Amino acid sequence: MIYLKEANVEDVEKEYQFLKDTPAYENGFENKYNEFSYEDFINRALPGIIKYSKGIGLPNGYVPQTLYFLWDDNNIVGLFKIRHWLTDSLRNGAGHIGYGIHKSYRGKGYATKGLTLAIVKAKDIIKEDEIYLSVHIDNPASLKVQLNNQAYLHHSDEKEHHTRIKIR
Repeated sequence: MIYLKEANVEDVEKEYQFLKDTPAYENGFENKYNEFSYEDFINRALPGIIKYSKGIGLPNGYVPQTLYFLWDDNNIVGLFKIRHWLTDSLRNGAGHIGYGIHKSYRGKGYATKGLTLAIVKAKDIIKEDEIYLSVHIDNPASLKVQLNNQAYLHHSDEKEHHTRIKIR
């Protein structure tokens, strides 16, 4: 069964391993946790992730963001970040939802299914009429994932395609 589950302390070992195995930056997906030790992840990173999802203790310029791990039965196969609202830089950049699929699970439909599940969650979180997303120009597979989830191409620049998904 494929499902999204919010970052939590009960699954910390699998969450940590997924983040440790995910590059710090790949195709526009940022993972600032892959260099953390297990102890630092448990004691600093995960409590911050959970607090930030509730809007608690956010650094200046940050918005609440909830991290959802994409599970297939007992394995984490991906990560979806839902930003609760947008700043100007997010509106013109990463958008509401960012996602990454573990390298060994790519090309198997997980991104499409995960984005479908993330959109359902986002409808309860995001107040705008559309979800903003972006994808690197050189990542046609991710653009296809977004288009398969009813996105339309809003505009492109030299680095990224910017898509939108109507939710209201």
